Amino acid sequence: MKIMLDAGHGYSTAGKRSPSGMREYEFNRAVANFAKKELETYQNVTVYFAHSDDRDVPLKERTDKANKLGIDVYVAIHANAYQDTWNSANGIDTFVYVTKPREAVDLAQKVQRHLVAKTGLRDRGVKTANFHVLRETKMTSMLAECGFMTNREEEALLRSDTYRMTCAKAITAGIVEQYGLKKKPVAPKPVKSLYKVQVGAFRDKSHADELVKKVTAKGYQAFAVKDKDGLYKVQAGAFTKKENADALVKKLKADGFEAFVYSE
Repeated sequence: MKIMLDAGHGYSTAGKRSPSGMREYEFNRAVANFAKKELETYQNVTVYFAHSDDRDVPLKERTDKANKLGIDVYVAIHANAYQDTWNSANGIDTFVYVTKPREAVDLAQKVQRHLVAKTGLRDRGVKTANFHVLRETKMTSMLAECGFMTNREEEALLRSDTYRMTCAKAITAGIVEQYGLKKKPVAPKPVKSLYKVQVGAFRDKSHADELVKKVTAKGYQAFAVKDKDGLYKVQAGAFTKKENADALVKKLKADGFEAFVYSE
């Protein structure tokens, strides 16, 4: 599945700033970056960007790129604004094209629900608009407005990496729910070798138990383990670092025990 994320506008887009000077693109690109990382943890997903940190990419160039690549889903990410001064406008809304394509509406509803649930902001609903990125894309497209940068409280959130990650996770959750995406299998972590300290091995368990008592009496922690060959091995420690095992062997030998290190 090919997904294109569009961080709306660019660093130099005129007027797209909060009253305190935060560029909208700073928020948009951060959410896109976080969402890309999230989406790439799912099987058969390739994520593309419509935007660039090097220049303000024209809208036509963005949609032409998506159409040429045969993108399946196009998601534009924005922060909202009302006028250019601080005011009380607030909340989350998402947009689809005016013809209300069924799949786009379904996706927008899911993304909207996750954004509202995860951010706790007001639900402004799924709306229609004749935006270029919705009109000129040949695939399922939607646009998310993730809060108002002209609202003091919401602008503070928009500046936060925690909030940006929250929005990215919400957008990802909506896409995952819509298309039933499955997580990539997680490779098992390599098991680190343990360096074990052995002070004896016996066929007779009673002999092993006797040595355990002697080692324990000297202040060490010891126990007997039966191996696959039927031997009762008396161990006095297990470490991930060999130097720690070597240090214990040195102490045990000083107390008169025949100790050595082995790993498995």
